[in-house]
Amino acid sequence: MTPAFLQSTADVIENVRLARQTYRIRLHFPELARRIRPGQFVMLRLPGRSDPLLGRPFALYDTYLDGSGDPAGVDVVYLTVGKMTGLLAEVVPGERVEAWGPLGNGFPDDLGGARHIGLVAGGIGQTPFLAHVRDLLGTRGYGGRPAQRKADHVSLFYGVRTADLAAGVEDFRAAGAEVHLASDDGSLGFHGYVTQLLEQHTGPECLIGCGPEPMLHALARLAERRATPCWLSLETPMACGVGVCFSCVTRVKTADGWDYRRVCVDGPVFDAAGLAWEAE
Repeated sequence: MTPAFLQSTADVIENVRLARQTYRIRLHFPELARRIRPGQFVMLRLPGRSDPLLGRPFALYDTYLDGSGDPAGVDVVYLTVGKMTGLLAEVVPGERVEAWGPLGNGFPDDLGGARHIGLVAGGIGQTPFLAHVRDLLGTRGYGGRPAQRKADHVSLFYGVRTADLAAGVEDFRAAGAEVHLASDDGSLGFHGYVTQLLEQHTGPECLIGCGPEPMLHALARLAERRATPCWLSLETPMACGVGVCFSCVTRVKTADGWDYRRVCVDGPVFDAAGLAWEAE
């Protein structure tokens, strides 16, 4: 029987700065790279440390290939916001990081026939989307599946607080996405929230979002007004990542009102129409 997830102490190949407080770490983990799909995540932990004791979840940014074109490892992008990510930024090539995954359910394969997909990111929410761009446009296969084009056009709507926090923009352009930028202070692209930028574009037939909860809520409302299918990747904090601790629950609609679901195993990607927001 194939194990639910893999666990290993992986070699660090690169750990490079992409933007202010933002880094991309590359881990050599071929077995994980062959199995993981866009939208899934990995848990990382620094070996030999009891503080922080628990791992942290990080979305798959992309896989990287060896000289033969085979998956060799994974890239994740992270923002330094606390002790774990601050220490992770100090890791150098040749050191090792504990990793387990793939975790979560990933992005849906059935997009209802939509051929123009809008990816909507706020803050560090762009991190699950690079592999998804390649997967949608059919330039790379993931999870052991061959590359297959699923969309004709992919647009990334990416909002940050200020220009020097924008990370990986050229990666998305090189992957084939049309990139639209927004900043809260007007220092990059559209002056305002990314959902306000999206309101000026009516092309996407399906929306997929990741970012802070207020942004996701605004995106869900916009999608509902447009009657556009919408999927959201939640950034809920996690402790175990495998469904044991029940610390990462979110509210979903049920026939009787609402109930809790674990983001790590039932998500992190949910149909926006099925989420029960706290204000509702």
